[in-house]
Order: sequence, then structure tokens, then C-alpha cells
Amino acid sequence: MVEFKIVLSDAKTGRAYNVDVSGGAAGGLVGKKIGDDIDAGVFGLAGYRMELTGASDRNGTPARRNLPFAGRRRLLLATGVGFKPVMDGQRKRKSIRGNEITADFVQINAKVTQYGEKPLEEIFVKPVAEEKAA
Repeated sequence: MVEFKIVLSDAKTGRAYNVDVSGGAAGGLVGKKIGDDIDAGVFGLAGYRMELTGASDRNGTPARRNLPFAGRRRLLLATGVGFKPVMDGQRKRKSIRGNEITADFVQINAKVTQYGEKPLEEIFVKPVAEEKAA
């Protein structure tokens, strides 16, 4: 069974929301690519659309948007996702995943591109602790 944690960023409020996805909804994400715009209605967000912006697997290996394959490779990197050089001209061989979503991913990052009728604050309501009578 495929399970993902989607971190959905809302640019209007500057907040991020966690959506746990499993079953058929998670299976619908397999095969999509980073940068794809998808309907978020299957995740309980009616009227919303989201763009996949990044992902990482169970080891924390990030996925890069510009690598058109599924799986992990060791590439010589100079800049970008997965490597931050300390010195000018520094390069390093790092493990990076391609941009296609597979069952090996654990976390998928996304941002809202189209808003629905109901605000996200109402959909993701935090449970309020009961006040104790004094």
C-alpha cells in the first residue's frame, strides 16, 4: 500500500498544512512529475488545485525537477537542490532522485494554485482543548 505525506503550502497565509494520503488517492500520484498541476479534490480539498514542487524518499534524498527519470542516481552536482557548495567552484557527487513520483517517496511538497470555496483554515481546524472549570 502506498502512503504519502503531502506538505501543502498556502501562499496567501504563509502557512503549510500536512495531508496524509493513502490508498487509491496516493496511487493516483504515482507517475506524476514534479511541476505537474493536479486536482486536490481527491485529497478532501474540493475546488483546490495544487502544483507538485518537490519530494523526498525514506532516506531524505531529494528529487530534482530537471531530471527526467524515476529512481535514484549519484550525480556530480555544482548547485541546486541536494547540494549547497561552501566554496566557489566546489562540486560533489550526491544521490538525487528523478522528477517522477514513485512508491519510494515519503513526502511530497506542493503549493496551492487555485483556491476552493472553503478556506484551508476551516478544512484543517486544530482541535481545541477543553477548558477546565475553576
